[in-house]
Amino acid sequence: MLVQDFLQNSAARLPHKVALVCGEKRFTYARLDEMSNRLANALIEKDVRRGDRVALYLDNSLEAVVAIFAVLKAGGVVVAVSRGAKHDKLVAILNDCSAAAVILDTAALEQGLRERLPLHASSLRAIVVCGDSPWPCGPILHDFHAIQSSASPRTPQSRGIDLDLACLIYTSGTTGESKGVMCDHGNMVFAASAIARYLKNTERDVVLSVLPLAFSYGLYQLLATLCAGGTLVLEESFAFPDLVLRKMVQERVTGFAAVPTIYARLLCMELEGLDLSALRYLTNAAAALPVEQVKRVRGLFPKTELYLMHGLTEAARTMYLSPDQVDARPASSGLPLDGTEVWLEDEDGRRLGPGQMGELVVRGRHVTRGYWKAPEQTSQRFRPGPLTGERLCYSGDLFRTDDEGYFYFVSRKDDIIKSRGQKIAPREAEDVLYNLPGVREAAVIGVPHPELGQAVKAFIVATGSELKESAVIAHCKRHLEDFMVPRAVEFVDALPKTLSGKLRRMDLR
Repeated sequence: MLVQDFLQNSAARLPHKVALVCGEKRFTYARLDEMSNRLANALIEKDVRRGDRVALYLDNSLEAVVAIFAVLKAGGVVVAVSRGAKHDKLVAILNDCSAAAVILDTAALEQGLRERLPLHASSLRAIVVCGDSPWPCGPILHDFHAIQSSASPRTPQSRGIDLDLACLIYTSGTTGESKGVMCDHGNMVFAASAIARYLKNTERDVVLSVLPLAFSYGLYQLLATLCAGGTLVLEESFAFPDLVLRKMVQERVTGFAAVPTIYARLLCMELEGLDLSALRYLTNAAAALPVEQVKRVRGLFPKTELYLMHGLTEAARTMYLSPDQVDARPASSGLPLDGTEVWLEDEDGRRLGPGQMGELVVRGRHVTRGYWKAPEQTSQRFRPGPLTGERLCYSGDLFRTDDEGYFYFVSRKDDIIKSRGQKIAPREAEDVLYNLPGVREAAVIGVPHPELGQAVKAFIVATGSELKESAVIAHCKRHLEDFMVPRAVEFVDALPKTLSGKLRRMDLR
């Protein structure tokens, strides 16, 4: 099975069902399937060959969804670049993957890319523009809407197998490094199918997405929903939460995925009077949701199932906590997906038991193929498994387990603070900070200290101006061991995040 079969199979089964809602427009499965066929055939005519990389530089939109499936139907590899990425980064990615084509919007072209791309991305053979282009089409420049009215609507003959690459996902780079994660069709079909199963997605589901399709969390929302034959309500972002909530009411949304930043905003909003009774489930991934926020979300949506999930781009989703365990284990990331094996290892490669902290190792069909053109980095993260040719993913995430086998995220390996000879997991201190009234978001890092090695410093986004440093430190002294208590507190308007919502601790440092 190939990734594009999610759309094609649902279109064959439910041709007249609404698959996608964008703004006020609605598109059936048959329409999406046909539009992606037309673009796929146009790309093939423009000499996009099997295995060629095609970059998408688009906001969440109809065109982005069509383009994802069109590239796959043409036998190409989707390289989705966040529309928030600067032009320098776009050009660097195009050159890194030797992209054969790029699909972008008119605004991007008008901002200087029309002149820059042919000069600085020499591998491009086609540029497809979505929107009303002020420039005439030519040998390289092509209009998305013209393609939709002229290209063949027939399904292109499949030219791939499940071992072929389907997608290059460039990591958002919490460490400042952006690497292209190579996902084959088998990786993505396994992961999306598993997610759809444990979320119990069906064709009756209406899933609202505000997360960028350029990142794995948002992309797998799309794939899991279409795999089940549901309806995806696609929003550009959560920048206007009141509008998003009204859309949830209007569309009778049953599923909503978010990251801690979005939950922090939701918890500050007035939801009384909004009919969200159709909401069946909420999910959290990308970063662990603080325990205090878990409890508050449960209080705000007591009849809605909450799935706490862990994943990483290199292995999509690794585990989830069943909703019936959330109240009892709000700090847990749960158990591994069906068909996935995970364990913890120490620095010497020994497997660890309950209560011991170690690096999460992932084994399964969703472990991806490594990093594009980066063999050294690939060998560090992806190591040989028990079977010949098999890859294990060494996640870089530190976990511990309890006696019943449930996993608990502790920290990224690089984020551990070493103070007074003690190792401090930032999450432990952050969970205490979230318990303090007036704290909207919190982050803890280690800063150089001549005597301690590293001193703990806290950054806080407050809900008002009443909270003071002395109150924060006093609160921490009551609830933390002395070596964990912040030596300094800085109040900020916002915490630095990647485009996918992960905290960038390196920027705080």
